[in-house]
Amino acid sequence: MKAAFKMKLKPGFAAEYKKRHDEIWPEISALLKDQGISDYTIFLDEETDTLFAVQQLSGQGSQELGQQEIVQQWWAYMADIMETNADHSPVSVALKEVFHMD
Repeated sequence: MKAAFKMKLKPGFAAEYKKRHDEIWPEISALLKDQGISDYTIFLDEETDTLFAVQQLSGQGSQELGQQEIVQQWWAYMADIMETNADHSPVSVALKEVFHMD
């Protein structure tokens, strides 16, 4: 199963967002993989600063990622360059699949 969602980057932070993800913390990568998230890609619409993410979900793992301390630390680290909720989680809008082709 795939999941897709969009987030919003603050204007002028595209390079910093890419840099931080190029240097993603190993603990975050390991946790995502442990929770069954793979083939995770984030795209940027440079005209609107909208981030579009898609990830493959295996359905394994039952932990809520947002409850994990390392995820909360990552959110706080990213909060200065993204639109976030009060708990620093990124404002994220799930997207509905309307077409797929293998």
